[in-house]
Amino acid sequence: MLKVNLVESPPQEIRAFDDELVHKLTAEDVEVIREIFRTPLTGSYNWDYQDANARIRKLYELGKRFNWDAQMDVDWDVPFPHSEYPSDPEMNAFAGHPKYEALTEEQKLDFAWRGLSQTLSQFLHGEQGAMLVASQLVSCAPTYDAKLYASSQTFDEARHVEVFHKYLVERCKLIYPINPNLKLLLDKVLTDERWDLKFIGMQILIEGLALAAFQSIAMTTRDPLLRQVVQLVMRDEGRHVAFGVNYLENWIRALPEAEIEERAQFAYEACVIMRERLFSTEVAMEFGFTRDEAREINHNAASGQAFRDFLFERMIPNLKRIGLLTDSVRPKFEALGVLKFEDAVHDGLIDWASLEKPLPVKSQMLAAE
Repeated sequence: MLKVNLVESPPQEIRAFDDELVHKLTAEDVEVIREIFRTPLTGSYNWDYQDANARIRKLYELGKRFNWDAQMDVDWDVPFPHSEYPSDPEMNAFAGHPKYEALTEEQKLDFAWRGLSQTLSQFLHGEQGAMLVASQLVSCAPTYDAKLYASSQTFDEARHVEVFHKYLVERCKLIYPINPNLKLLLDKVLTDERWDLKFIGMQILIEGLALAAFQSIAMTTRDPLLRQVVQLVMRDEGRHVAFGVNYLENWIRALPEAEIEERAQFAYEACVIMRERLFSTEVAMEFGFTRDEAREINHNAASGQAFRDFLFERMIPNLKRIGLLTDSVRPKFEALGVLKFEDAVHDGLIDWASLEKPLPVKSQMLAAE
């Protein structure tokens, strides 16, 4: 009999998976853990069924053409043992710290795999949030083209949840709970009644964060399986961010000034959360660091600064393009040190050639390693 456990907040324990146990699980062993959220969502019908935005329709068509299957198009049999570091250990933000250097080689290896598990767990939870938001947009987006695209994105996000969950269970053997600040951001986007704030929060901010993180992992991981996974996911995420920028740029500029300022302030506050609070302290605390030590080390590390630059180099031009770098928030972004990226390339200029590349088969992805 299916067991359903209704909870008030996300479970906080780390879930571990054993190969033999996982393959022996039956439907009776599975526990459904549900947390309820409520939203004053207002939906709409569209009765014209006409194509109004050629770019959005083309992105939708590309999504149909280049669907991939998380079971069939990923080589789950490619080996990568836990006796190997998943990325260069010198890139670990804690490398060189006395507490880290006092660890045994086995502990350092465990640190690395747990760090990867924690990062990918946030991708898993974030992709579920993206799936839920995309499903809301099918109802509340105001145009037919946007509803079509949101419906296809919902399927993309479902596939992302599937592929990250499978990797975490089969490769990492661990799933960490959601970062409280990521949960706060997802809750805000999911429960807000304004459809365009959902677009801003998901398509511009959370998807922009994800795309930057995936690009970083694709460049640094030693595991060819993980590289395959993030490269496939990145194809979808590139379309999603381009969709958000192209759909929002005209809509936002037509809003009353007070409403634009509300959305600009939301975008700024979300950026602060992403810049300061979405990195992990839990793994370091498992190895003897305090939360404050872990936060400071992560914040000051060259790798952490490089990732934040990578993130905002993509996000700030998109916010400028859609009209949310207003005079009132510009000084706040300047204080974060990220306005230097405002004239970088934005995602409104779609790289059609890249998005139209044929989907690589498993053998081609492995041959590129």
